[in-house]
Amino acid sequence: MTDTYVGVDVSRAWIDTFCPLTNQHQRLTMDPAILDTFAAGLSSKGVVVVLEATGGCERALLHALTIHKVGYARVNPRQAREFARATGRLAKTDAVDARMLADMGAKFALKADDPIDPQRARLADLVARREALIGYITKEKQRLGTTVDLFIKDDIATTLTFLKTRLAALTKEIAVHIKSATQLAKLDAALQSAPGIGPVVAATLVAGLPEIGTTNRRALASLAGLAPHACDSGIRRGSRHIWGGRAQIRRALYLAAFIARSRDPVLKEFRTKLSNQQRPFKAIIIAVARKLLTHLNAMIRSGQPWSNQINAELTPA
Repeated sequence: MTDTYVGVDVSRAWIDTFCPLTNQHQRLTMDPAILDTFAAGLSSKGVVVVLEATGGCERALLHALTIHKVGYARVNPRQAREFARATGRLAKTDAVDARMLADMGAKFALKADDPIDPQRARLADLVARREALIGYITKEKQRLGTTVDLFIKDDIATTLTFLKTRLAALTKEIAVHIKSATQLAKLDAALQSAPGIGPVVAATLVAGLPEIGTTNRRALASLAGLAPHACDSGIRRGSRHIWGGRAQIRRALYLAAFIARSRDPVLKEFRTKLSNQQRPFKAIIIAVARKLLTHLNAMIRSGQPWSNQINAELTPA
């Protein structure tokens, strides 16, 4: 049976919907009861709801869709905008975007996302909150280094003490939450067996990269923002650059690779090879991070510890 794609444009106060079955546009208030009624009306129609990933505004809608087992596909806002331009939609309104998302789903036969795991979703929220606190601490430290007013200095120092206390509490809560969830704890332990990956990086990967161990290495590198993309035209062959992907995952793997390049024999040899080729330092670390991710993906898929993955690569075929 062919799926019906319902486009939904999400904002903080309301959602705009377009259903091709009725060819009608609706605006619904972002109210849990209204969203529940909307989702219930789609539950028996073989519908996939297409919406943009808006950074959190869509959570109430996703909750309602999950309860009523309605499939949904979240798309990258940039890709949605490029699709709109490619199909001649230069105007941008909520109603236009809703219809465009429905058309995009039908054009590419988008598959519904995997259902949200509540335990992983909470971990993602905790990790995001920790990142935010680190950002606040960094900014306060910068202000402390530039201000000359004694009262302000004292106020910043007090604020920093509070923020560091909250950071410690949040870090502890992340560890407790992971330990309480069997699958998350198992994945976390496996990741921490690898060089360069400690509790913070492992929690970031568990929360933000659920595809690890279930997809191929090229797709995973693209998701992590570590895949080199071509920039060629005619006879010109441009430099390969990484772009896109999940910035938080890329940062975590970059930090892990920075340490792993000196601790793991395979990664150390790989780093030396690239250094001998006069590659730029950052390009080397990115390449090491990509190789590290490849090993992690194979390790999680096979259920074997890190040492077995490395021994397999060191052993001649």
